[in-house]
Amino acid sequence: MTHRNVEFKARCPDPDRVLERLSELGARSQGVDTQEDVYYRVAHGRLKRRRGTIENNLIHYLRPDGDAPRQSEVRMHPLAAERGLDELLDAALTRDVVVRKRRHILWIDNVKFHVDEVEGLGSFVEVEAVDYDGDLGVAQLHTQCAEYLRLLGVADTDLEARSYSDLLRENPS
Repeated sequence: MTHRNVEFKARCPDPDRVLERLSELGARSQGVDTQEDVYYRVAHGRLKRRRGTIENNLIHYLRPDGDAPRQSEVRMHPLAAERGLDELLDAALTRDVVVRKRRHILWIDNVKFHVDEVEGLGSFVEVEAVDYDGDLGVAQLHTQCAEYLRLLGVADTDLEARSYSDLLRENPS
């Protein structure tokens, strides 16, 4: 599955307040996922294997760095419960970093919200406006992200340009 999204990540000093606000806005909870993302070194973009209690995927994405909502090109392949692919990836590629998190997953229409507690990093909120089939367009996705920045009260100073993998690489525990 390939899709385009526009997303932002921000530090979240009060995750309970964000979850309450999303509930007020009518967000539908998909549940709480305990995830492990193993990032591998690749020639371009990022490649990660995600294992969770809800989401299990092999994900490759291209995304520029930057604080403001930014566009990503995402390719995802669902994974089965078996671990054979993990062994294959470890044999063929070099592991870069492992991100462990507890993630609340919520949705409003095509917008996916993550309220994360990331091991070694703290709390974050991520918002991904997703266009699965090209019908919405990038401008609409940017508009949606800007609206949720406002509705969730995210301050510009809380926006985080770096991925969790970058942050962990910079501050290994």
